[in-house]
Amino acid sequence: MAKIQILIGSVYGAAEQVAEIAAETLRDEGHEVSLNTYARAEDLVRDTNEVLLLCHSNTGSGELPDNIQPIYLHITRDYPRIAGKRYGVINLADSSYSTFNEAGRLLDAAFADLGAVRIGEPLIIDACVGDDADAMTREWISQWAQQL
Repeated sequence: MAKIQILIGSVYGAAEQVAEIAAETLRDEGHEVSLNTYARAEDLVRDTNEVLLLCHSNTGSGELPDNIQPIYLHITRDYPRIAGKRYGVINLADSSYSTFNEAGRLLDAAFADLGAVRIGEPLIIDACVGDDADAMTREWISQWAQQL
């Protein structure tokens, strides 16, 4: 089974709630999971075998929440050695905004630019259409975990 660190970026708690559901589902499937609400640069490279799951919302004009922005800035400015690091993306967004899913695209691209390897397609939960975040997360995370 895999060791997974979930990096959380949340303003009002919705992404944190989704991350907790993802963690619970992964643990039920036998994976070792840690939740990280205030990730630091060293958390990206602390264990080469650890898989990262980025779970965050969009804020403002498609920006990342304050508590995950330092990770994005570290990746785009300091270029940590994360080539080959496996990761997944869960992004909570609102399609009524022109910047729909922009934070997710930015973070995903930053990881990919440094050679990290995304597992599967990102899960995008759209608040505008009333997606059932809990059900979508459980279904997606089970399929995602099969690819680990």
